[in-house]
Amino acid sequence: MPVSCQSVISILENFAPKKLAEDWDSGIGLQIGNPAQPVKRVFVSLDLNIDVLNEAISAEADMLVVHHTPFFKPLKDIRTDKPNGYIISQIVRNKMALYTMHTNLDAVWGGVNDVLAGKLGLQNVEVLSPAWKQRLYKLVVYVPNDYHEQVRTAVLQAGAGWTGNYSDCTFLVNGIGTFRPQEGATPFLGTHGELKKVEEIRLETIVPEEHLSSVVKAMIKAHPYEEVAHDVYRLENEGKIVGQGRIGRLTEPVSLQEFVIHTKECLGIEKLRYCGVPNRKIEKVAVCGGSGMSYWSQALFAGADILLTSDIKYHEAQDALANNLCLVDAGHFATEQPVISVLAQLLEKKLLHKEVSIVVSQISTDPFCYI
Repeated sequence: MPVSCQSVISILENFAPKKLAEDWDSGIGLQIGNPAQPVKRVFVSLDLNIDVLNEAISAEADMLVVHHTPFFKPLKDIRTDKPNGYIISQIVRNKMALYTMHTNLDAVWGGVNDVLAGKLGLQNVEVLSPAWKQRLYKLVVYVPNDYHEQVRTAVLQAGAGWTGNYSDCTFLVNGIGTFRPQEGATPFLGTHGELKKVEEIRLETIVPEEHLSSVVKAMIKAHPYEEVAHDVYRLENEGKIVGQGRIGRLTEPVSLQEFVIHTKECLGIEKLRYCGVPNRKIEKVAVCGGSGMSYWSQALFAGADILLTSDIKYHEAQDALANNLCLVDAGHFATEQPVISVLAQLLEKKLLHKEVSIVVSQISTDPFCYI
Protein backbone atom coordinates (compact mmCIF):
# COMPACT_ATOMS: atom_id res chain seq x y z
CA MET A 1 0.00 0.00 0.00
CA PRO A 2 1.15 3.59 -0.59
CA VAL A 3 2.08 5.66 2.43
CA SER A 4 0.31 8.84 3.43
CA CYS A 5 1.62 12.28 2.63
CA GLN A 6 1.93 12.83 6.39
CA SER A 7 4.25 9.83 6.66
CA VAL A 8 6.62 11.45 4.18
CA ILE A 9 6.30 14.79 5.96
CA SER A 10 7.19 13.14 9.28
CA ILE A 11 10.40 11.75 7.76
CA LEU A 12 11.34 15.16 6.38
CA GLU A 13 10.52 17.04 9.59
CA ASN A 14 12.35 14.53 11.78
CA PHE A 15 15.39 15.32 9.64
CA ALA A 16 14.89 19.09 9.33
CA PRO A 17 12.34 20.38 11.87
CA LYS A 18 10.41 23.46 10.79
CA LYS A 19 11.46 25.29 13.95
CA LEU A 20 14.99 25.55 12.52
CA ALA A 21 13.75 27.91 9.81
CA GLU A 22 14.49 31.62 9.99
CA ASP A 23 11.68 33.76 11.44
CA TRP A 24 11.13 35.51 8.11
CA ASP A 25 10.87 32.25 6.19
CA SER A 26 7.27 31.57 5.25
CA GLY A 27 8.20 29.14 2.49
CA ILE A 28 8.27 25.89 4.46
CA GLY A 29 5.95 22.99 5.14
CA LEU A 30 2.99 21.58 3.24
CA GLN A 31 2.01 24.28 0.74
CA ILE A 32 -0.60 22.39 -1.27
CA GLY A 33 -2.37 19.10 -0.63
CA ASN A 34 -3.87 16.92 2.09
CA PRO A 35 -1.69 15.22 4.72
CA ALA A 36 -3.90 12.14 4.45
CA GLN A 37 -3.60 11.69 0.69
CA PRO A 38 -1.81 8.53 -0.50
CA VAL A 39 1.68 8.80 -1.98
CA LYS A 40 3.30 6.28 -4.32
CA ARG A 41 5.92 8.50 -5.96
CA VAL A 42 7.85 11.42 -4.44
CA PHE A 43 9.52 13.90 -6.78
CA VAL A 44 12.48 15.88 -5.38
CA SER A 45 13.83 19.11 -6.89
CA LEU A 46 15.72 22.24 -5.85
CA ASP A 47 13.18 24.53 -7.53
CA LEU A 48 9.69 24.32 -8.95
CA ASN A 49 8.96 25.97 -12.27
CA ILE A 50 6.73 24.94 -15.18
CA ASP A 51 9.39 22.69 -16.75
CA VAL A 52 10.00 20.89 -13.46
CA LEU A 53 6.25 20.60 -12.89
CA ASN A 54 5.76 18.98 -16.30
CA GLU A 55 8.62 16.60 -15.52
CA ALA A 56 6.91 15.64 -12.25
CA ILE A 57 3.56 15.14 -14.00
CA SER A 58 5.23 12.92 -16.61
CA ALA A 59 6.78 10.91 -13.77
CA GLU A 60 3.27 10.50 -12.27
CA ALA A 61 4.41 11.98 -8.98
CA ASP A 62 1.98 12.25 -6.08
CA MET A 63 4.13 14.56 -3.97
CA LEU A 64 6.67 17.27 -4.76
CA VAL A 65 9.47 18.05 -2.29
CA VAL A 66 11.38 21.22 -3.15
CA HIS A 67 13.86 23.59 -1.50
CA HIS A 68 12.53 26.81 -3.04
CA THR A 69 8.81 27.45 -3.15
CA PRO A 70 7.57 29.57 -6.06
CA PHE A 71 5.05 31.07 -3.61
CA PHE A 72 7.50 32.72 -1.23
CA LYS A 73 5.67 36.03 -1.52
CA PRO A 74 1.90 36.00 -0.88
CA LEU A 75 -0.14 35.74 -4.07
CA LYS A 76 -2.70 38.44 -4.85
CA ASP A 77 -4.48 36.21 -7.32
CA ILE A 78 -4.39 32.68 -8.75
CA ARG A 79 -4.66 33.23 -12.48
CA THR A 80 -3.88 30.28 -14.69
CA ASP A 81 -2.50 32.59 -17.39
CA LYS A 82 0.34 33.46 -14.98
CA PRO A 83 3.17 31.01 -14.09
CA ASN A 84 2.44 30.61 -10.37
CA GLY A 85 -1.31 30.36 -10.87
CA TYR A 86 -0.78 27.76 -13.59
CA ILE A 87 1.54 25.75 -11.33
CA ILE A 88 -1.04 25.74 -8.53
CA SER A 89 -3.84 24.70 -10.88
CA GLN A 90 -1.80 21.83 -12.31
CA ILE A 91 -0.73 20.57 -8.88
CA VAL A 92 -4.36 20.52 -7.76
CA ARG A 93 -5.61 19.04 -11.05
CA ASN A 94 -3.07 16.24 -10.86
CA LYS A 95 -3.85 15.59 -7.19
CA MET A 96 -0.29 16.21 -6.05
CA ALA A 97 1.01 17.59 -2.75
CA LEU A 98 3.72 20.25 -2.52
CA TYR A 99 6.10 20.31 0.45
CA THR A 100 8.89 22.86 0.85
CA MET A 101 12.07 22.79 2.98
CA HIS A 102 13.94 26.08 2.88
CA THR A 103 16.08 27.66 5.62
CA ASN A 104 15.44 24.71 7.95
CA LEU A 105 17.21 22.55 5.36
CA ASP A 106 20.05 25.09 5.24
CA ALA A 107 20.53 25.05 9.02
CA VAL A 108 20.15 21.37 9.94
CA TRP A 109 23.17 19.10 10.36
CA GLY A 110 23.41 17.06 7.17
CA GLY A 111 21.57 19.73 5.18
CA VAL A 112 22.60 22.23 2.50
CA ASN A 113 25.69 23.61 4.23
CA ASP A 114 27.05 20.34 5.56
CA VAL A 115 26.71 18.76 2.14
CA LEU A 116 28.53 21.74 0.62
CA ALA A 117 31.30 21.55 3.24
CA GLY A 118 31.58 17.82 2.61
CA LYS A 119 31.89 18.30 -1.14
CA LEU A 120 34.84 20.63 -0.50
CA GLY A 121 36.45 18.16 1.90
CA LEU A 122 36.44 20.49 4.91
CA GLN A 123 37.54 19.08 8.27
CA ASN A 124 36.48 19.97 11.84
CA VAL A 125 33.30 21.61 10.56
CA GLU A 126 31.34 23.89 12.91
CA VAL A 127 28.29 26.14 12.59
CA LEU A 128 29.18 29.59 11.29
CA SER A 129 26.19 31.48 12.71
CA PRO A 130 24.70 29.59 15.71
CA ALA A 131 20.97 30.11 16.14
CA TRP A 132 19.56 27.18 18.11
CA LYS A 133 20.86 24.68 20.64
CA GLN A 134 19.42 21.19 20.59
CA ARG A 135 17.72 20.12 23.83
CA LEU A 136 18.29 16.54 24.96
CA TYR A 137 16.15 14.12 26.97
CA LYS A 138 16.86 10.81 28.69
CA LEU A 139 14.28 8.11 27.99
CA VAL A 140 14.05 5.18 30.41
CA VAL A 141 11.74 2.22 29.81
CA TYR A 142 11.33 -1.15 31.55
CA VAL A 143 10.96 -4.16 29.25
CA PRO A 144 10.58 -7.94 29.78
CA ASN A 145 13.87 -9.68 29.00
CA ASP A 146 12.67 -11.35 25.82
CA TYR A 147 11.41 -8.09 24.29
CA HIS A 148 14.09 -5.53 25.03
CA GLU A 149 15.80 -5.89 21.66
CA GLN A 150 12.66 -5.11 19.66
CA VAL A 151 11.97 -2.04 21.81
CA ARG A 152 15.60 -0.96 21.56
CA THR A 153 15.55 -1.30 17.78
CA ALA A 154 12.29 0.66 17.54
CA VAL A 155 13.51 3.68 19.53
CA LEU A 156 16.84 3.78 17.69
CA GLN A 157 15.12 3.70 14.30
CA ALA A 158 12.86 6.56 15.45
CA GLY A 159 15.84 8.83 16.16
CA ALA A 160 17.13 8.01 19.64
CA GLY A 161 20.59 6.88 20.67
CA TRP A 162 22.93 9.48 19.16
CA THR A 163 25.85 10.86 21.19
CA GLY A 164 28.03 13.06 19.01
CA ASN A 165 29.13 10.93 16.07
CA TYR A 166 28.16 7.67 17.80
CA SER A 167 24.83 5.98 17.04
CA ASP A 168 22.91 3.14 18.77
CA CYS A 169 23.95 4.35 22.24
CA THR A 170 21.90 2.65 24.97
CA PHE A 171 22.41 1.31 28.50
CA LEU A 172 20.81 -1.87 29.84
CA VAL A 173 20.39 -2.99 33.48
CA ASN A 174 18.70 -6.16 34.76
CA GLY A 175 16.11 -5.90 37.51
CA ILE A 176 12.75 -7.09 38.83
CA GLY A 177 9.53 -5.31 37.90
CA THR A 178 6.37 -5.69 40.00
CA PHE A 179 2.72 -4.95 39.27
CA ARG A 180 -0.78 -6.10 40.24
CA PRO A 181 -3.38 -6.10 37.41
CA GLN A 182 -6.68 -4.57 38.52
CA GLU A 183 -10.22 -4.71 37.16
CA GLY A 184 -10.39 -3.43 33.59
CA ALA A 185 -6.76 -4.30 32.83
CA THR A 186 -5.77 -6.66 30.02
CA PRO A 187 -2.36 -7.83 31.24
CA PHE A 188 0.26 -9.26 28.89
CA LEU A 189 1.63 -11.13 31.91
CA GLY A 190 0.06 -11.89 35.28
CA THR A 191 -3.41 -12.47 36.73
CA HIS A 192 -6.01 -10.00 37.99
CA GLY A 193 -5.55 -9.20 41.66
CA GLU A 194 -2.26 -11.05 42.03
CA LEU A 195 1.16 -9.46 42.45
CA LYS A 196 3.38 -10.30 39.50
CA LYS A 197 7.17 -10.19 39.55
CA VAL A 198 8.93 -10.14 36.18
CA GLU A 199 12.58 -10.14 35.19
CA GLU A 200 12.91 -6.93 33.21
CA ILE A 201 15.57 -4.78 31.65
CA ARG A 202 15.87 -1.06 32.26
CA LEU A 203 16.66 0.40 28.85
CA GLU A 204 17.82 4.01 28.68
CA THR A 205 18.97 6.23 25.86
CA ILE A 206 19.36 9.85 24.77
CA VAL A 207 16.66 11.48 22.64
CA PRO A 208 16.87 14.91 20.96
CA GLU A 209 13.80 17.07 21.52
CA GLU A 210 12.76 17.04 17.87
CA HIS A 211 12.51 13.22 17.91
CA LEU A 212 11.00 12.78 21.38
CA SER A 213 7.38 12.38 20.30
CA SER A 214 8.12 9.88 17.52
CA VAL A 215 10.53 7.90 19.73
CA VAL A 216 7.97 7.55 22.54
CA LYS A 217 5.30 6.46 20.05
CA ALA A 218 7.67 3.88 18.54
CA MET A 219 8.58 2.62 22.03
CA ILE A 220 4.95 2.16 23.05
CA LYS A 221 4.09 0.43 19.77
CA ALA A 222 6.99 -2.05 20.12
CA HIS A 223 6.44 -2.73 23.83
CA PRO A 224 4.35 -5.81 24.74
CA TYR A 225 2.72 -4.27 27.83
CA GLU A 226 -0.68 -2.60 27.87
CA GLU A 227 0.66 0.14 30.16
CA VAL A 228 4.29 0.99 29.41
CA ALA A 229 6.29 2.12 32.45
CA HIS A 230 8.70 4.77 31.24
CA ASP A 231 10.30 8.04 32.32
CA VAL A 232 11.41 11.08 30.33
CA TYR A 233 14.06 13.34 31.91
CA ARG A 234 15.04 16.75 30.61
CA LEU A 235 18.84 16.97 30.51
CA GLU A 236 21.23 19.87 31.01
CA ASN A 237 23.76 18.27 28.65
CA GLU A 238 24.44 20.42 25.61
CA GLY A 239 23.14 19.06 22.33
CA LYS A 240 24.14 20.03 18.83
CA ILE A 241 24.33 23.70 17.93
CA VAL A 242 22.39 24.47 14.76
CA GLY A 243 22.46 27.53 12.52
CA GLN A 244 23.31 28.96 9.14
CA GLY A 245 26.61 28.41 7.36
CA ARG A 246 29.57 26.20 8.24
CA ILE A 247 33.26 26.80 8.81
CA GLY A 248 36.09 24.27 8.65
CA ARG A 249 39.62 23.66 7.47
CA LEU A 250 41.15 22.22 4.34
CA THR A 251 43.39 19.20 4.85
CA GLU A 252 46.31 21.43 3.85
CA PRO A 253 46.69 25.10 2.88
CA VAL A 254 46.37 26.03 -0.80
CA SER A 255 46.54 29.25 -2.78
CA LEU A 256 43.33 31.11 -3.61
CA GLN A 257 43.76 30.15 -7.25
CA GLU A 258 44.12 26.47 -6.30
CA PHE A 259 41.05 26.71 -4.07
CA VAL A 260 39.02 28.17 -6.94
CA ILE A 261 40.03 25.27 -9.18
CA HIS A 262 39.24 22.83 -6.35
CA THR A 263 35.78 24.37 -5.93
CA LYS A 264 35.00 24.10 -9.63
CA GLU A 265 36.00 20.44 -9.63
CA CYS A 266 34.05 19.61 -6.47
CA LEU A 267 30.85 21.32 -7.61
CA GLY A 268 31.12 20.34 -11.27
CA ILE A 269 31.03 23.90 -12.60
CA GLU A 270 33.09 25.58 -15.31
CA LYS A 271 32.79 29.23 -14.29
CA LEU A 272 32.63 31.17 -11.03
CA ARG A 273 33.50 34.58 -9.60
CA TYR A 274 36.09 35.17 -6.92
CA CYS A 275 37.73 38.06 -5.09
CA GLY A 276 41.25 38.22 -3.70
CA VAL A 277 44.92 37.92 -4.57
CA PRO A 278 45.46 34.61 -6.46
CA ASN A 279 48.46 33.53 -4.35
CA ARG A 280 46.76 34.28 -0.99
CA LYS A 281 47.01 31.27 1.34
CA ILE A 282 43.64 29.62 2.06
CA GLU A 283 43.19 27.20 4.94
CA LYS A 284 40.11 28.12 6.97
CA VAL A 285 36.98 28.15 4.82
CA ALA A 286 33.46 29.40 5.55
CA VAL A 287 30.57 28.27 3.37
CA CYS A 288 26.95 29.30 3.07
CA GLY A 289 24.89 27.74 0.30
CA GLY A 290 22.64 30.14 -1.56
CA SER A 291 22.65 33.84 -0.64
CA GLY A 292 25.08 34.00 2.27
CA MET A 293 26.76 37.40 2.18
CA SER A 294 24.86 38.49 5.29
CA TYR A 295 27.26 36.19 7.17
CA TRP A 296 30.53 37.58 5.83
CA SER A 297 31.32 39.44 9.06
CA GLN A 298 30.79 36.24 11.09
CA ALA A 299 33.14 34.45 8.71
CA LEU A 300 35.73 37.18 9.23
CA PHE A 301 35.46 37.13 13.03
CA ALA A 302 35.65 33.31 13.02
CA GLY A 303 39.04 33.57 11.33
CA ALA A 304 38.03 32.42 7.86
CA ASP A 305 40.37 33.14 4.99
CA ILE A 306 37.53 32.90 2.50
CA LEU A 307 33.74 32.71 2.28
CA LEU A 308 32.19 30.54 -0.41
CA THR A 309 28.60 31.51 -1.17
CA SER A 310 26.58 33.08 -4.01
CA ASP A 311 24.61 36.15 -5.11
CA ILE A 312 27.44 38.49 -4.01
CA LYS A 313 26.81 42.18 -4.69
CA TYR A 314 29.45 44.67 -5.85
CA HIS A 315 29.70 46.75 -2.66
CA GLU A 316 29.49 43.67 -0.44
CA ALA A 317 32.55 42.30 -2.21
CA GLN A 318 34.40 45.59 -1.75
CA ASP A 319 33.64 45.60 1.98
CA ALA A 320 34.82 42.01 2.43
CA LEU A 321 38.03 42.61 0.48
CA ALA A 322 38.75 45.75 2.49
CA ASN A 323 38.70 43.50 5.55
CA ASN A 324 41.04 40.97 3.94
CA LEU A 325 38.36 38.29 3.43
CA CYS A 326 38.50 36.47 0.10
CA LEU A 327 35.25 35.48 -1.61
CA VAL A 328 34.05 32.82 -4.02
CA ASP A 329 30.66 33.17 -5.72
CA ALA A 330 29.96 29.67 -7.03
CA GLY A 331 26.32 30.34 -7.89
CA HIS A 332 23.08 29.79 -6.02
CA PHE A 333 22.17 26.62 -7.91
CA ALA A 334 25.61 24.98 -7.65
CA THR A 335 25.93 25.56 -3.90
CA GLU A 336 22.51 24.13 -3.05
CA GLN A 337 21.77 21.49 -5.69
CA PRO A 338 24.01 18.82 -4.05
CA VAL A 339 21.60 18.48 -1.11
CA ILE A 340 18.84 17.19 -3.39
CA SER A 341 20.49 13.80 -3.87
CA VAL A 342 20.98 13.58 -0.09
CA LEU A 343 17.26 14.24 0.46
CA ALA A 344 16.38 11.57 -2.09
CA GLN A 345 18.70 9.06 -0.39
CA LEU A 346 17.11 9.86 2.99
CA LEU A 347 13.63 9.15 1.64
CA GLU A 348 14.77 5.98 -0.13
CA LYS A 349 16.30 4.68 3.11
CA LYS A 350 13.30 5.53 5.29
CA LEU A 351 10.76 4.20 2.76
CA LEU A 352 12.84 1.18 1.72
CA HIS A 353 10.17 -1.46 2.37
CA LYS A 354 7.21 0.68 1.35
CA GLU A 355 5.55 0.85 -2.05
CA VAL A 356 6.99 4.30 -2.70
CA SER A 357 9.52 5.34 -5.33
CA ILE A 358 11.70 8.46 -5.25
CA VAL A 359 12.38 10.47 -8.41
CA VAL A 360 14.99 13.24 -8.65
CA SER A 361 14.50 16.04 -11.17
CA GLN A 362 16.96 15.95 -14.06
CA ILE A 363 16.28 19.56 -15.06
CA SER A 364 18.78 22.29 -14.23
CA THR A 365 16.89 25.28 -12.86
CA ASP A 366 19.95 27.53 -12.87
CA PRO A 367 18.69 30.63 -14.73
CA PHE A 368 22.18 31.77 -15.71
CA CYS A 369 24.30 30.90 -18.73
CA TYR A 370 28.08 31.39 -18.75
CA ILE A 371 30.47 32.04 -21.62
